[in-house]
Amino acid sequence: MKYHFNEIEAKWQKYWADKGTFNASNSSDKPKYYVLDMFPYPSGAGLHVGHPLGYIASDVYARYKRLKGFNVLHPQGYDSFGLPAEQYAIQTGQHPAVTTKVNIEGGVDNQGNEIAGYRNQLDKIGFSFDWSREVRTSNPEYYKWTQWIFTELFNSWYNNDTNKAEGIETLVSAFAKEGNGNINAACDDNIEPFTAAQWNDFSENEKQAILLQYRLTYLAETEVNWCPALGTVLANDEIVNGVSERGGHTVVRKKMTQWSMRISAYAERLLQGLDSLDWSESIKETQRNWIGKSVGATVSFNLKDHDKKIEVFTTRPDTIFGVSFMTLAPELDLVQEITTPEQKEEVDAYIASTAKRSERERMADVKTITGAFTGAYAEHPFTKEPIPIWIGDYVLAGYGTGAVMAVPCGDQRDYDFAKHFNIPIPNVFEGVDISEEAFADKAATVIANSDFLNGLKYKKAVKLAIYELEKIGAGSGKTNYRLRDAVFSRQRYWGEPFPVYYKDGMPHMIDVEHLPLELPEIEKYLPTEDGEPPLGRADVWAWDTKANKVVSNDLVRSSAVENSEDNGIYPLELNTMPGWAGSSWYFFRYMEKAQRDAVFASKEAMDYWGNVDLYIGGSEHGTGHLLYSRFWVKFLKDRGHVSVDEPFQKMINQGMILGTSAFVYREENSNTFLSLGLSKDKQVQPIHAPVAFVNASDELDVEAFKKWRPEFKDAEFILEDGVYKVGREVEKMSKSKYNVVNPDEICEQYGADTLRMYEMFLGPLEQAKPWNTAGITGVHNFLKKFWKLYHNGAEAAFNVTDTPASKDNLKTLHKTIKKVEEDIENFSFNTSVSTFMIAANELSAQKCTSREVLEPLAILIAPYAPHIAEELWSKLGHTESISEASFPVFEEKHLVESAKNYPISFNGKMKFTLELPLDMSKDEIEKTVMAHEKTQMYLDGRTPKKVIVVPGKIVNIVG
Repeated sequence: MKYHFNEIEAKWQKYWADKGTFNASNSSDKPKYYVLDMFPYPSGAGLHVGHPLGYIASDVYARYKRLKGFNVLHPQGYDSFGLPAEQYAIQTGQHPAVTTKVNIEGGVDNQGNEIAGYRNQLDKIGFSFDWSREVRTSNPEYYKWTQWIFTELFNSWYNNDTNKAEGIETLVSAFAKEGNGNINAACDDNIEPFTAAQWNDFSENEKQAILLQYRLTYLAETEVNWCPALGTVLANDEIVNGVSERGGHTVVRKKMTQWSMRISAYAERLLQGLDSLDWSESIKETQRNWIGKSVGATVSFNLKDHDKKIEVFTTRPDTIFGVSFMTLAPELDLVQEITTPEQKEEVDAYIASTAKRSERERMADVKTITGAFTGAYAEHPFTKEPIPIWIGDYVLAGYGTGAVMAVPCGDQRDYDFAKHFNIPIPNVFEGVDISEEAFADKAATVIANSDFLNGLKYKKAVKLAIYELEKIGAGSGKTNYRLRDAVFSRQRYWGEPFPVYYKDGMPHMIDVEHLPLELPEIEKYLPTEDGEPPLGRADVWAWDTKANKVVSNDLVRSSAVENSEDNGIYPLELNTMPGWAGSSWYFFRYMEKAQRDAVFASKEAMDYWGNVDLYIGGSEHGTGHLLYSRFWVKFLKDRGHVSVDEPFQKMINQGMILGTSAFVYREENSNTFLSLGLSKDKQVQPIHAPVAFVNASDELDVEAFKKWRPEFKDAEFILEDGVYKVGREVEKMSKSKYNVVNPDEICEQYGADTLRMYEMFLGPLEQAKPWNTAGITGVHNFLKKFWKLYHNGAEAAFNVTDTPASKDNLKTLHKTIKKVEEDIENFSFNTSVSTFMIAANELSAQKCTSREVLEPLAILIAPYAPHIAEELWSKLGHTESISEASFPVFEEKHLVESAKNYPISFNGKMKFTLELPLDMSKDEIEKTVMAHEKTQMYLDGRTPKKVIVVPGKIVNIVG
């Protein structure tokens, strides 16, 4: 019987869907195991073969754990809010909700484009997902609970004494009893002190303004990355080389009032929590660097001719006598206040130019030295000498205080700045030459030219410097973190609406029983003409606090009309939440199945599933997504909503599958294309050609290429040996490079099992590897050979017998069991595929037909090639899915050799072999060999001089 893979795969995919084979139970006697993928954004372009790599790996492991007796939760969903659908809406007018639905479910968009649909594509690959728990972050029934979490954050503050988040009501109670003098909270800087009596006399609006300085989500004027072309704020990780990752648009720094999350309150807990996680050291180090813990001191510098101070954080207070200038971030408000009239024009021009550079670009650029002198001076806390104040874009307003005490002798960036602008570089290190570069070796530091610090080494000098600073009230010891509060607003339409209305300018939350607050319909998805976010176009976007519903904006009381009655109707927030809102808690939603309307996830479900046991996804989420989700989980734990402190116990980052691009070579200033061999040493322009036009021999279908784009219609192609040879280069697989391979086509031509095994076979999971369609035929041929193991009867009929397995059969089976189990546990999936190939070759050579071997072999391959395994399992007489079977148990005894095939030699030349038991004694071996008929034939009546026997190795008859 032929291996009809298309029919087999369609049959079993339907069976799994109809039976709900992989739907997990929230109560089971089996141990639980939660396997999760970083869920995809459903783009209209659909999947290419690089996307499923992590999903296949997680599916192999999920199927394996089921076979090992676990109750496995392996869900899937869609991170379906985001900028791409909104940009498409701006271009085409199609509502983002429609775009998202078509991208997921398939169909035709309003431009006539055929969309395969993510769900259809995923199903064709045969994943064991529990689709009954699907999540779409853009569905109101889901984002209702994202809005609820936001409300919980708003109604919480961080108590540094208890080291956890608490309800805002405990803070209000403390204020009413004792004011804020003894409150140790994570809060805004420069909070004014007040007594209990003052608090109780404050108006409601004044109280709300104070509480906003303590809440875990709060409104603040923040320096943001503003992208005018996209009309929204971008996170640092959405900017590459100073432009937006999406579209390559200009990004500028701009001050805006934004919602922010006080993630900085959790910095130390986020840092310490890494120690308990089974993650790669590289990802942990990435998070440690992002959190950026530094131990040092704050130092206050009085301003000359001003009543203000400049506070700086430094890790080297021991070098305070080496300060020769100060540098401020250009965007600090203080800069405008202290700049002298003579310097104003230069400073303003510098601030304007700096606004065009992203923070990431400014941090990364260590070569370009720019700055401007403000004309102002600070006062050294000990010497009282004047210190010139500059601005420079290597200082960021959001890191520390936005000010640096520059010690050029001990910091290379300060050194380069001082050299460039001819600023003095005093040396505070004993016996060190700083004529060429700064000196930063703490271990070798001995302080000099520093008054009371002279002669001290680094550690003692730091302690004494802090002590003296504290004594004169000019500083104190402090631990600082690079991690900054996360901006949580986006000026766009397609995101979660904030459950916020504004009364007398103060934000208030909509009660959870009235959520979700759903996105309104609008005609255009661009910001308004007045620069408001797209929701500013909504006519019905006000909140009626009496009827608890959304009503017309016309009903909002106008502040311009004196004595008009407050009817309880207020404007709603116009910004929406960022993409990371929904992805910071979705793993809990998958746990819940029955009570999704009532709770974000029930206590019973969360207590059962705990946290994610295995999380697989790309390393590009090593900072943003992972930090934000860890932050939200720790917060939810503090408030008693979840029982775990970390979301993802073990995480693996899959590598990227790279595309093999094809290039054609156009002669400069012409429409003539030279074949690869003819293009050498010529002035040519490489142009990406669609890989679909190129065969396995790197030959271009010239006619197809000409028809591809109008400008190539009349192109001339210079061939070599009658064909046009393209160049090849391994690059990121991308639609823009025309090197993507559609998994649907691979499944159609070779089958999903072939695709799954080939992707696992390409190389170690965590490494990048190039895709080569030519190599897939080897895996496909293996599966055909595997099929023939079970179909070796007359006319390729199914032929599995009850014949007892031979020793060789069992040896092949059990070494395969051992290797495959070890490989899966170590995520070495590529070597498992090789092991299956070896097993198939050996069993074919052994002409094995034994059920004792072929039945467990089908189970072994099931995680990798589930369709063929299900079909064989059914043919073996089983009525339940192979996923209900038990993983074969390895038995060491089958790999222990009980006999040895001895080479029998005469005068050192081997004549024949003889299999003898390994436990046979030396005398017994000699006796058996001498009695053998072949020995007698070779001796031909002679009596040997001696017989040399080495047990387990050789027999040599001499003479």
